[in-house]
Amino acid sequence: MWSPDRRSLVLAGLAALTGCGFRPSFGTGAPATRLLNRIQFAEPAGREGYVLVRQLETRLGRASAPDLRLEYAIGIYEEAMGITSTNTTSRFNLVGNVTFTLSRLGTGEQIAAGKVDSFTGYSATGSTVATRAANDDARDRLMVILADQLTTRLIALAPSLPA
Repeated sequence: MWSPDRRSLVLAGLAALTGCGFRPSFGTGAPATRLLNRIQFAEPAGREGYVLVRQLETRLGRASAPDLRLEYAIGIYEEAMGITSTNTTSRFNLVGNVTFTLSRLGTGEQIAAGKVDSFTGYSATGSTVATRAANDDARDRLMVILADQLTTRLIALAPSLPA
């Protein structure tokens, strides 16, 4: 009986990807490299904005001489998801979105705009302090998810960006 090992499967998968034209997003000469270190992000307002901008800067770099500006608006609301027989909420979902606009810094000309959204949850079954910590952690996770989605959207738009 034939039993493939993992290395041969991985090599076969990589060979298939190179045959279909797959290229890393930030590989040499890839269009997404046009995004690196050239976007000025709007000043963060509050914890959520800080976490969002921190993740965007981690993914796209902090521009020293920016020529693009990313404006954003964060929206978050909370939904009760798990309710006990005593009518106490035991689980919450945080639903969030980021509406964004990418424009040229000098002229203000809009290059791209859009909206990304996602959700995350947390448990409220512990103490007040534990619930607050879980809420803060869920908000941070949500902002990282939204920043990653925004980065992916910008990578998809990269071929149409000015060089």
